[in-house]
Amino acid sequence: MTIDPIPFPPADLAPDVRFERLHASNDADVAFAYEVKREAIGPHVVQRWGRWDHEFQWALHLKRFAERCFFRIVRDGRAVGTVALTQAGDHIRLDEFYLVPELHRQGLGTRVLDHILALADEAGMPVRLQYLKWNPVGSLYRRHGFLPVGETDTHFMLERPKRQP
Repeated sequence: MTIDPIPFPPADLAPDVRFERLHASNDADVAFAYEVKREAIGPHVVQRWGRWDHEFQWALHLKRFAERCFFRIVRDGRAVGTVALTQAGDHIRLDEFYLVPELHRQGLGTRVLDHILALADEAGMPVRLQYLKWNPVGSLYRRHGFLPVGETDTHFMLERPKRQP
């Protein structure tokens, strides 16, 4: 299976949302993505493991940042989240999709996900992702047609089948 970063940001979501490519060579980009992740899923990590292990999480973040194509989600000029999109053989991987907590359950995640799924539909590709089993984000993915394809002790793996444009 080949893994190729998506070489361009998704088209902007008019009128208020745009996507900016993040770069591993830019310390501010790496730090921004880490902080958004910590804010978004930190409480879920603490719920399961009792604490946020900075050294472990930072090492994992650096590894993933080097492997994936990250984008900053910007709304009305403010950086509010991240998403990583990767073409992996016959599907698109959706990873590291985090919004700052004050924007959870405000509709922005739905807009961004709808947009990414439309891009996948144009390409005729399914979308795969995984999330922590106890994270309520699973309801968002199920509403968007994602189906279970596997699980681990900690994660559900889902796929939204390809659709014709």
